[in-house]
Amino acid sequence: MKKASAITVLALLLFAALTTRASAAEADLASFFAKKDVTIAVTDSGFGGLSIMAEAASRMITAGLFRSVKFVFFNALFASDSGYNSLRARGQKIAVFSRALSSLEERYRPDLILVGCNTLSVLTAETSFVKKTKVPVLDIVDPGVDLIARGLASDPRSTAIIFGTETTISEGEHARRLSARGIAPARIIAQACPELADYIENGPGSDETALLIESYVDEALARVPDRTAPLFASLNCTHYGYALPLWDKAFQARGIRSFVILNPNGRMLDPLFPANAKKSFASTSVQASVVSMVGIDKKKIEALGGWLSAVSPEVAAALARYELVPGLFAWKDLLKTP
Repeated sequence: MKKASAITVLALLLFAALTTRASAAEADLASFFAKKDVTIAVTDSGFGGLSIMAEAASRMITAGLFRSVKFVFFNALFASDSGYNSLRARGQKIAVFSRALSSLEERYRPDLILVGCNTLSVLTAETSFVKKTKVPVLDIVDPGVDLIARGLASDPRSTAIIFGTETTISEGEHARRLSARGIAPARIIAQACPELADYIENGPGSDETALLIESYVDEALARVPDRTAPLFASLNCTHYGYALPLWDKAFQARGIRSFVILNPNGRMLDPLFPANAKKSFASTSVQASVVSMVGIDKKKIEALGGWLSAVSPEVAAALARYELVPGLFAWKDLLKTP
């Protein structure tokens, strides 16, 4: 009875976080936590999600929830010279990502999928894959919204800036969910940051990345009604956390003294590590792999490897030895016009 009770508590906690798929059955979640060995997939349209997988891998080793955890990073980027933000039709973005998720499930049979990407998270609920799969899928939108809402609740004069990719900002999902929680639209400033994720992948601490961050901070601050009031800068692209010191420096250099940088990457993992979870194993064996059908430039591997190795040597090593899988998922037929 005690074991069944613990599983039920864990299942309910994870169910509460599955905002993108209200139809997920409690039995599915109980089954996930009841397993001794699980596969957790993390997907992204680039490599920001690797930071999430690295933290998850590091925490799993000592959490003792499972005997073994196999992490698979599935790069959902479909072409080296294009990406989801470059697709003009929203329906194409959804269809391509749905195809990627279907391939992920078929090839790797994960017990849980984490969409470690805001660009894809704002589309996840509308994919045909999510509407029919039995695999629990967590996205990163609500963790970001929670952080922003809590920050704004601390002071009625405060403002929040949402930094994100073009797709994340144009979708407006964070702002809609904040409005549903009673946050006035005037307190939210949305700032798109074109190409920033690419710059960070090639050099998270480079001068070029710093200049681009500064330019987007300047654009956003120009729309802040009161720069003396508390300010929350929300990094709603999983890449942005790699360059956290540059964001801090940019705000300080502009005389903003009362500001807090919000990074929801780690918060996304909270449902996997409930505070009252029972430790069933002294330690957990962790394996990690990275798969991509787009070649990963050596410069990117080196640029992100140092950051990742400090958090999870296993994930850093997986990136260095990533598996190139041509035809990982089909997508070209989805872009053809009638």
